[in-house]
Amino acid sequence: MEKITVVGGGLAGCEAAWQLAGQGLPVRLMDMKPGRFSPAHKSPLLAELVCSNSLKAARVESAAGLLKEEMRRLGSLLVPIAQQTAVPAGGALAVDREAFSRLVTQAVESHPLITLERRELEAIPAGPAVIATGPLTSDSLAGEIETLCGGGLHFFDAAAPIVTRESIDMSRCFTADRYGRGEGDGDYINCPMNKAEYEAFLEALLGAERAPVHGVDQAAHGVDQAGPKVYEGCMPIEVLASRGRDAIRYGPMKPVGLTDPRTGHRPWAVLQLRTENRENSLYNLVGFQTNLRFGEQKRVFGMIPGLERAEFARYGVMHRNTFLNSPRLLNGDFSLRARPDLFFAGQMTGVEGYMESAASGLLAGRNLARRLRGQEPLVLPEETMTGALSRYVSGYEGKDFQPMGANFGILPPLPERVRDKRERYSRLAQRALQALTDYLGGTTCALS
Repeated sequence: MEKITVVGGGLAGCEAAWQLAGQGLPVRLMDMKPGRFSPAHKSPLLAELVCSNSLKAARVESAAGLLKEEMRRLGSLLVPIAQQTAVPAGGALAVDREAFSRLVTQAVESHPLITLERRELEAIPAGPAVIATGPLTSDSLAGEIETLCGGGLHFFDAAAPIVTRESIDMSRCFTADRYGRGEGDGDYINCPMNKAEYEAFLEALLGAERAPVHGVDQAAHGVDQAGPKVYEGCMPIEVLASRGRDAIRYGPMKPVGLTDPRTGHRPWAVLQLRTENRENSLYNLVGFQTNLRFGEQKRVFGMIPGLERAEFARYGVMHRNTFLNSPRLLNGDFSLRARPDLFFAGQMTGVEGYMESAASGLLAGRNLARRLRGQEPLVLPEETMTGALSRYVSGYEGKDFQPMGANFGILPPLPERVRDKRERYSRLAQRALQALTDYLGGTTCALS
């Protein structure tokens, strides 16, 4: 049988290739690295994590945790590897970036039915294929996709800086998790601010010089005099700060659930640092995605207690993201309505987040295999998080389609009203897993 083409070696593409190969189908996985890198990618490894090393909450009673548990039961490649490479992150599942990508790469390269081709594909494949090239698809292929689909939608998102552990002044910081949810002394390094420190930092942040947005037609991509069109879920800290003097203090710098052991009181504001690797040698500034010039990042973020002499292993950057008008273009199985043997997966479909992208790749790969066998598509129950996301992508009825991550708001409500949020989320999660078990025929393993 001719090899099925999967384009893109990110999380969605790797998951799609793995699912196809797991169904006994030969796969050609194509990735342009290391011959060519996008503006946001640096590593030659597959499944590179760009913006953050966090895969969001781990608890099954959370939306993100429920999604990962559903994926595990569906035979995901990435979820077990994420758990294997986890680093301390309180209630979140965060991973060692390099270890995670390395194990995914090894798994893909060692599969006898997957052939990894390291070259750029400039045209849409003619035969059965999954396109999972992500929001930073190369210009030539992006142009072909836009022509085929009648245009795309664009926005910008940003990555947070990373600093070295040894350069953090721990005499001005403390380790703790919000409400003591982590293990031991805490998984996060907290940089506390009093009101005067916060006000001075805010003024510097608002007045800092931003980097220009390069390489795009500004008028065509939502860039005007007010700045680039940004995605709410990955907003640069300086953009959020411009919305009000307490915007970041109620956002990424919220002090709730934290007590500074030096004062015995809750700080006015807090920046949290989360480890990037198992060696705990690198830490990222949680929620501090930014498009400030590199020199400005060092100056302004150096005003944060504990970061006065911080060494930046990576500065924050902003890059363009592209996603399709999927409700008009895609079926619930992630196939293109105008060409049913062509599937899309990942952030370009309008799902937002690492595991959300991987889940779409899982479904796209499994459904392409089923289509080639003449089977009905795998469209999961709407009570499941995975099924709800696929329905949002393919069936959103509003006028302003925007990327969506896992959240309980996209699930059908419970038949009874449950006022307690934790109890409500717990019941929604239980219902979702039961619906998935019933759909899989009373088992907790993947369909063939």
